Amino acid sequence: MELCPLLDTPLPSSHRRLLRSKPSISARPISGFSNSLRPTRRRNACSASSFDTLVARSRKEEEAEFGDLKAWMHKNGLLPCKVVLEEKAWHDKNHWPIHYVAASEHLEVGDVAFSVPDSLVLTLERVLGNETVAELLTTNKLSELACLALYLMYEKKQGKKSFWYPYIRELDRHRGRGQLAVESPLLWSEAELDYLSGSSTKKEVLERAEGIEKEYNELDTVWFMAGSLFQQYPYDIPTEAFSFEIFKQAFVAVQSCVVHLQNVSLARRFALVPLGPPLLAYRSNCKAMLTAVDGAVELVVDRPYKAGESIAVWCGPQPNSKLLLNYGFVDEDNRYDRLVVEAALNTEDPQYQDKRMVAQRNGRLSIQTFYIYAGKEKEAVLDMLPYLRLSYVTDPSVMLSVLSSQGPVCPVSHCMERAMLEQVAGYFEQRLAGYPTTLSDDESLLVDGDLNPKKRVATRLVRLEKKILQSCLEVTIDFMYQLPDHSVSPCPAPYEPLLR
Repeated sequence: MELCPLLDTPLPSSHRRLLRSKPSISARPISGFSNSLRPTRRRNACSASSFDTLVARSRKEEEAEFGDLKAWMHKNGLLPCKVVLEEKAWHDKNHWPIHYVAASEHLEVGDVAFSVPDSLVLTLERVLGNETVAELLTTNKLSELACLALYLMYEKKQGKKSFWYPYIRELDRHRGRGQLAVESPLLWSEAELDYLSGSSTKKEVLERAEGIEKEYNELDTVWFMAGSLFQQYPYDIPTEAFSFEIFKQAFVAVQSCVVHLQNVSLARRFALVPLGPPLLAYRSNCKAMLTAVDGAVELVVDRPYKAGESIAVWCGPQPNSKLLLNYGFVDEDNRYDRLVVEAALNTEDPQYQDKRMVAQRNGRLSIQTFYIYAGKEKEAVLDMLPYLRLSYVTDPSVMLSVLSSQGPVCPVSHCMERAMLEQVAGYFEQRLAGYPTTLSDDESLLVDGDLNPKKRVATRLVRLEKKILQSCLEVTIDFMYQLPDHSVSPCPAPYEPLLR
């Protein structure tokens, strides 16, 4: 099965603790969950298949028997609402058109577009049948995503006998993609991952894939502890019934469509909501959110819509690297987009402990993370400079003065300031040089209307990253030109900070 987009879901601490083995990324694109998930006593015996394996008959025959997703929901408790399901062709003609939620009538700000009853919402409390077990598992063993993915894999084995069959069929149709997206890079081949060369996102993808494999190896724990799953499938041990590739597809699909509900118990905070993502589009500049109310999850729109217009929800304050990793898209107008710079005091510096104490006094760490937001590059560089000046202090008498003073200001000479700025400029130049293409190369690629969709979204990501880095470099050089004597060589810095 292939499911669809979710609000920001960084791996929880319990998930991050599982990152131990080497990453396992398939060398080929993966289309989605397989329907051939039959019980087997041979480990990892299942293989992935296409969407058509799940739904062998024509769409018309299927819809005649089950109706579309919305019809199934109305039959099972969905009250009249102000949305319809529309169809949109996909760039790959081999796949069915995807559905999306559109306004059925003119909507004003504050209108309730729909309200999905809790009976049609999937949460861990419902899946595991016990809130205490749900909290125990997700605290100590697995992420919520892994538990939900396991449940849906079992449900898919039931085929049309499953209550959730119409919902699973809809998620399969989307193949883990939203309205604007390709598949998450977690499902890209090694060659496709090379589109992200130079970007830290590639490393994030590999680390996330490693974590998913660790979660797969813990699935049997869930099965034994969750009475509801054990009783329903007593002979289907998860790691024998499902291969890792099937689980990874399920995990990525759930990751891309889970909604984070606020002000609910831990066992209900991650939810799969029919009519939610991927049928809703994600936007960084949207304020509408799916919200838990008494007995339902509803969507109140934050802007007017005309009948037929696609409805969007907020995707959370996520940088584009997370949007691509979680949902397979990049937002050009994302005010939350950012890059990370990690600076560290030099541990070989004889004055390291004193500098560490001064840094802590000013709310900094010996290894400090700085965020550079798009459009705020100058502010980010200015924020870094006091920390870096502290690193460059070499004179013990100056260090005594810093220790006795209050605030982050460290007196350094003009030549020391130049040395610091040259290090920062060199750091940004090095990061830019790490990409195999230039900004102009990226611009030329994006003009090509036939560019591979995965390469297009990857190119958009690295292009935006390079813009941030280039802007930081220009800001740093401008600061250097503001120094009084451009001919002065920088002072030596035997214990300069480490920049990563």
